Formats: sequence, structure tokens, C-alpha cells
Amino acid sequence: MSGNIIVSREAGVATITINSEAKRNAMSQAMWIAMGDALEQLSTETDLRCIVLRGAGTTAFGSGADIDEFETIRATKAQGIAFGKHGHRAMHAVRDCPIPTVAAIRGVCVGGGLELAAGCDVRLTSDDGRFGVPIGKLGAVLAYPELANLIRVAGPVTALELVLEGRVIDAAEAYVKGIVSRVVTVAGFDEELKKTVNRIVAGAPLSARWHKKFTARLRRPEPLTEAELDEGYACFDTSDFVEGYQAFITKRTPVFSGK
Repeated sequence: MSGNIIVSREAGVATITINSEAKRNAMSQAMWIAMGDALEQLSTETDLRCIVLRGAGTTAFGSGADIDEFETIRATKAQGIAFGKHGHRAMHAVRDCPIPTVAAIRGVCVGGGLELAAGCDVRLTSDDGRFGVPIGKLGAVLAYPELANLIRVAGPVTALELVLEGRVIDAAEAYVKGIVSRVVTVAGFDEELKKTVNRIVAGAPLSARWHKKFTARLRRPEPLTEAELDEGYACFDTSDFVEGYQAFITKRTPVFSGK
């Protein structure tokens, strides 16, 4: 049975689950399309405060593209270009999402699974996580858009190490190399994921969106414009800023409205 992409929502948090457990959450072309659709739709929802990406079960976040499809829809350069557009759309959608994103990684996170996770803002992994891009063993290549997210988080040196050696590394090494944000025990994973999401949700949603926008902008080399510099102070005209400082003064928990 082919897998699918499942989207669920609860109290301002959306969870996207890669549901193909029998194949270590490998993604078919239809799943890449559905992932892009889901991320683009969720990105427009102003009431969302966090999006969690995860794999079904506990043995894999994702193992990339479903190799069983290669002979039929990825056997030539033309087919590869057509297939790649769907994966690239999903990877760009998670990278460019204005809402904070968390990759909840258990077990295997390789190939396209790692490229997708690398687009998230926070990558939380259990200590049984495994990471790599052994695409050279298939005689294939990461196209520019596929390599971009990996270089974005780990830098070109580590990215080359992973693709040239094809080595799968453990969670501890992935943390040292900057591939993941935090490593927790298997037993404590669900609780730490919950705490991570709750901390994000507790913050002012407009602040989170601005911080994401500014961080992405600072990756570009051209000088900031006056309008861009001024936007750094737009928060002072929001209701959330008033709520935030008044809550601090009165020693109560702020209730942010996103306005």
C-alpha cells in the first residue's frame, strides 16, 4: 500500500506526518506533491503558531524518495527534472514557511528526508537518530535545490563529506556538525518535543514571523534598505507588544493575539 501525508491540527499547532512506515517513510511522487500542497496551505493560516514535521512510527523520520518508482517515473533526465520539481517545491515551502517549523526526528533521516528536515527551523532528534545522504551509492546526484538546505544548516564542508562518503552518522555526530539543533533520549523525546512546541507557541506569533523573515534576509549579501531597517521596529505598533510588556510589569502570563 502506498503511503500518504497526514495533516492534523490542535490548538494552533499543525502536525504533518509522513505516513509510509513500511518503507521507512520513503516518499512517492504523490507524497512529495501532497507535502508541498500541505505546507503551502498551512503557510497561509494566520492562526497557526507552529508546524511539526514527523514520520509515522518511531524507526524513521524519512528515507527520501521511494526507489521503487525510479524505473517508471525517474529513469531519464527529463523524468528526473519533472520529478524533482515536486520535491523542490516541498523543500522550498518548508524553508520559506513564515510559521515556525520543527522537525521531530526519530530513527532514520536520510536523503530527501534529511533535505526536508534541514528546511525546518528546529531539528529535534532522539539519540537513536541516523543521518546521511548516500545518494552516490545509487549513481545519482543531489540537484542544486536539494543540496541547498543541507548546505544552509551544515555548511559546504559537511555537506560534501556526507555526499562523497555516503556515510550514515549518529545523532551525536549530527549535533556536532550542526545538522540537528538538539539531541534527547528516546525516553524523553515526546516530552521534549511537547516542551519545544509549547515554548514556541507561548511566544508572540508576529515576533516569530518577523524573526524568521529577518534571519532569511540576513543570509542575502545585499545591504539592507531603509524600509527593511524600519521594519525592525514595526513590533512597537502591535497589540502584542503592549500585551507583552504589560504582562511583564504585572507579573502575569501574556496572551498574544497575533495583532
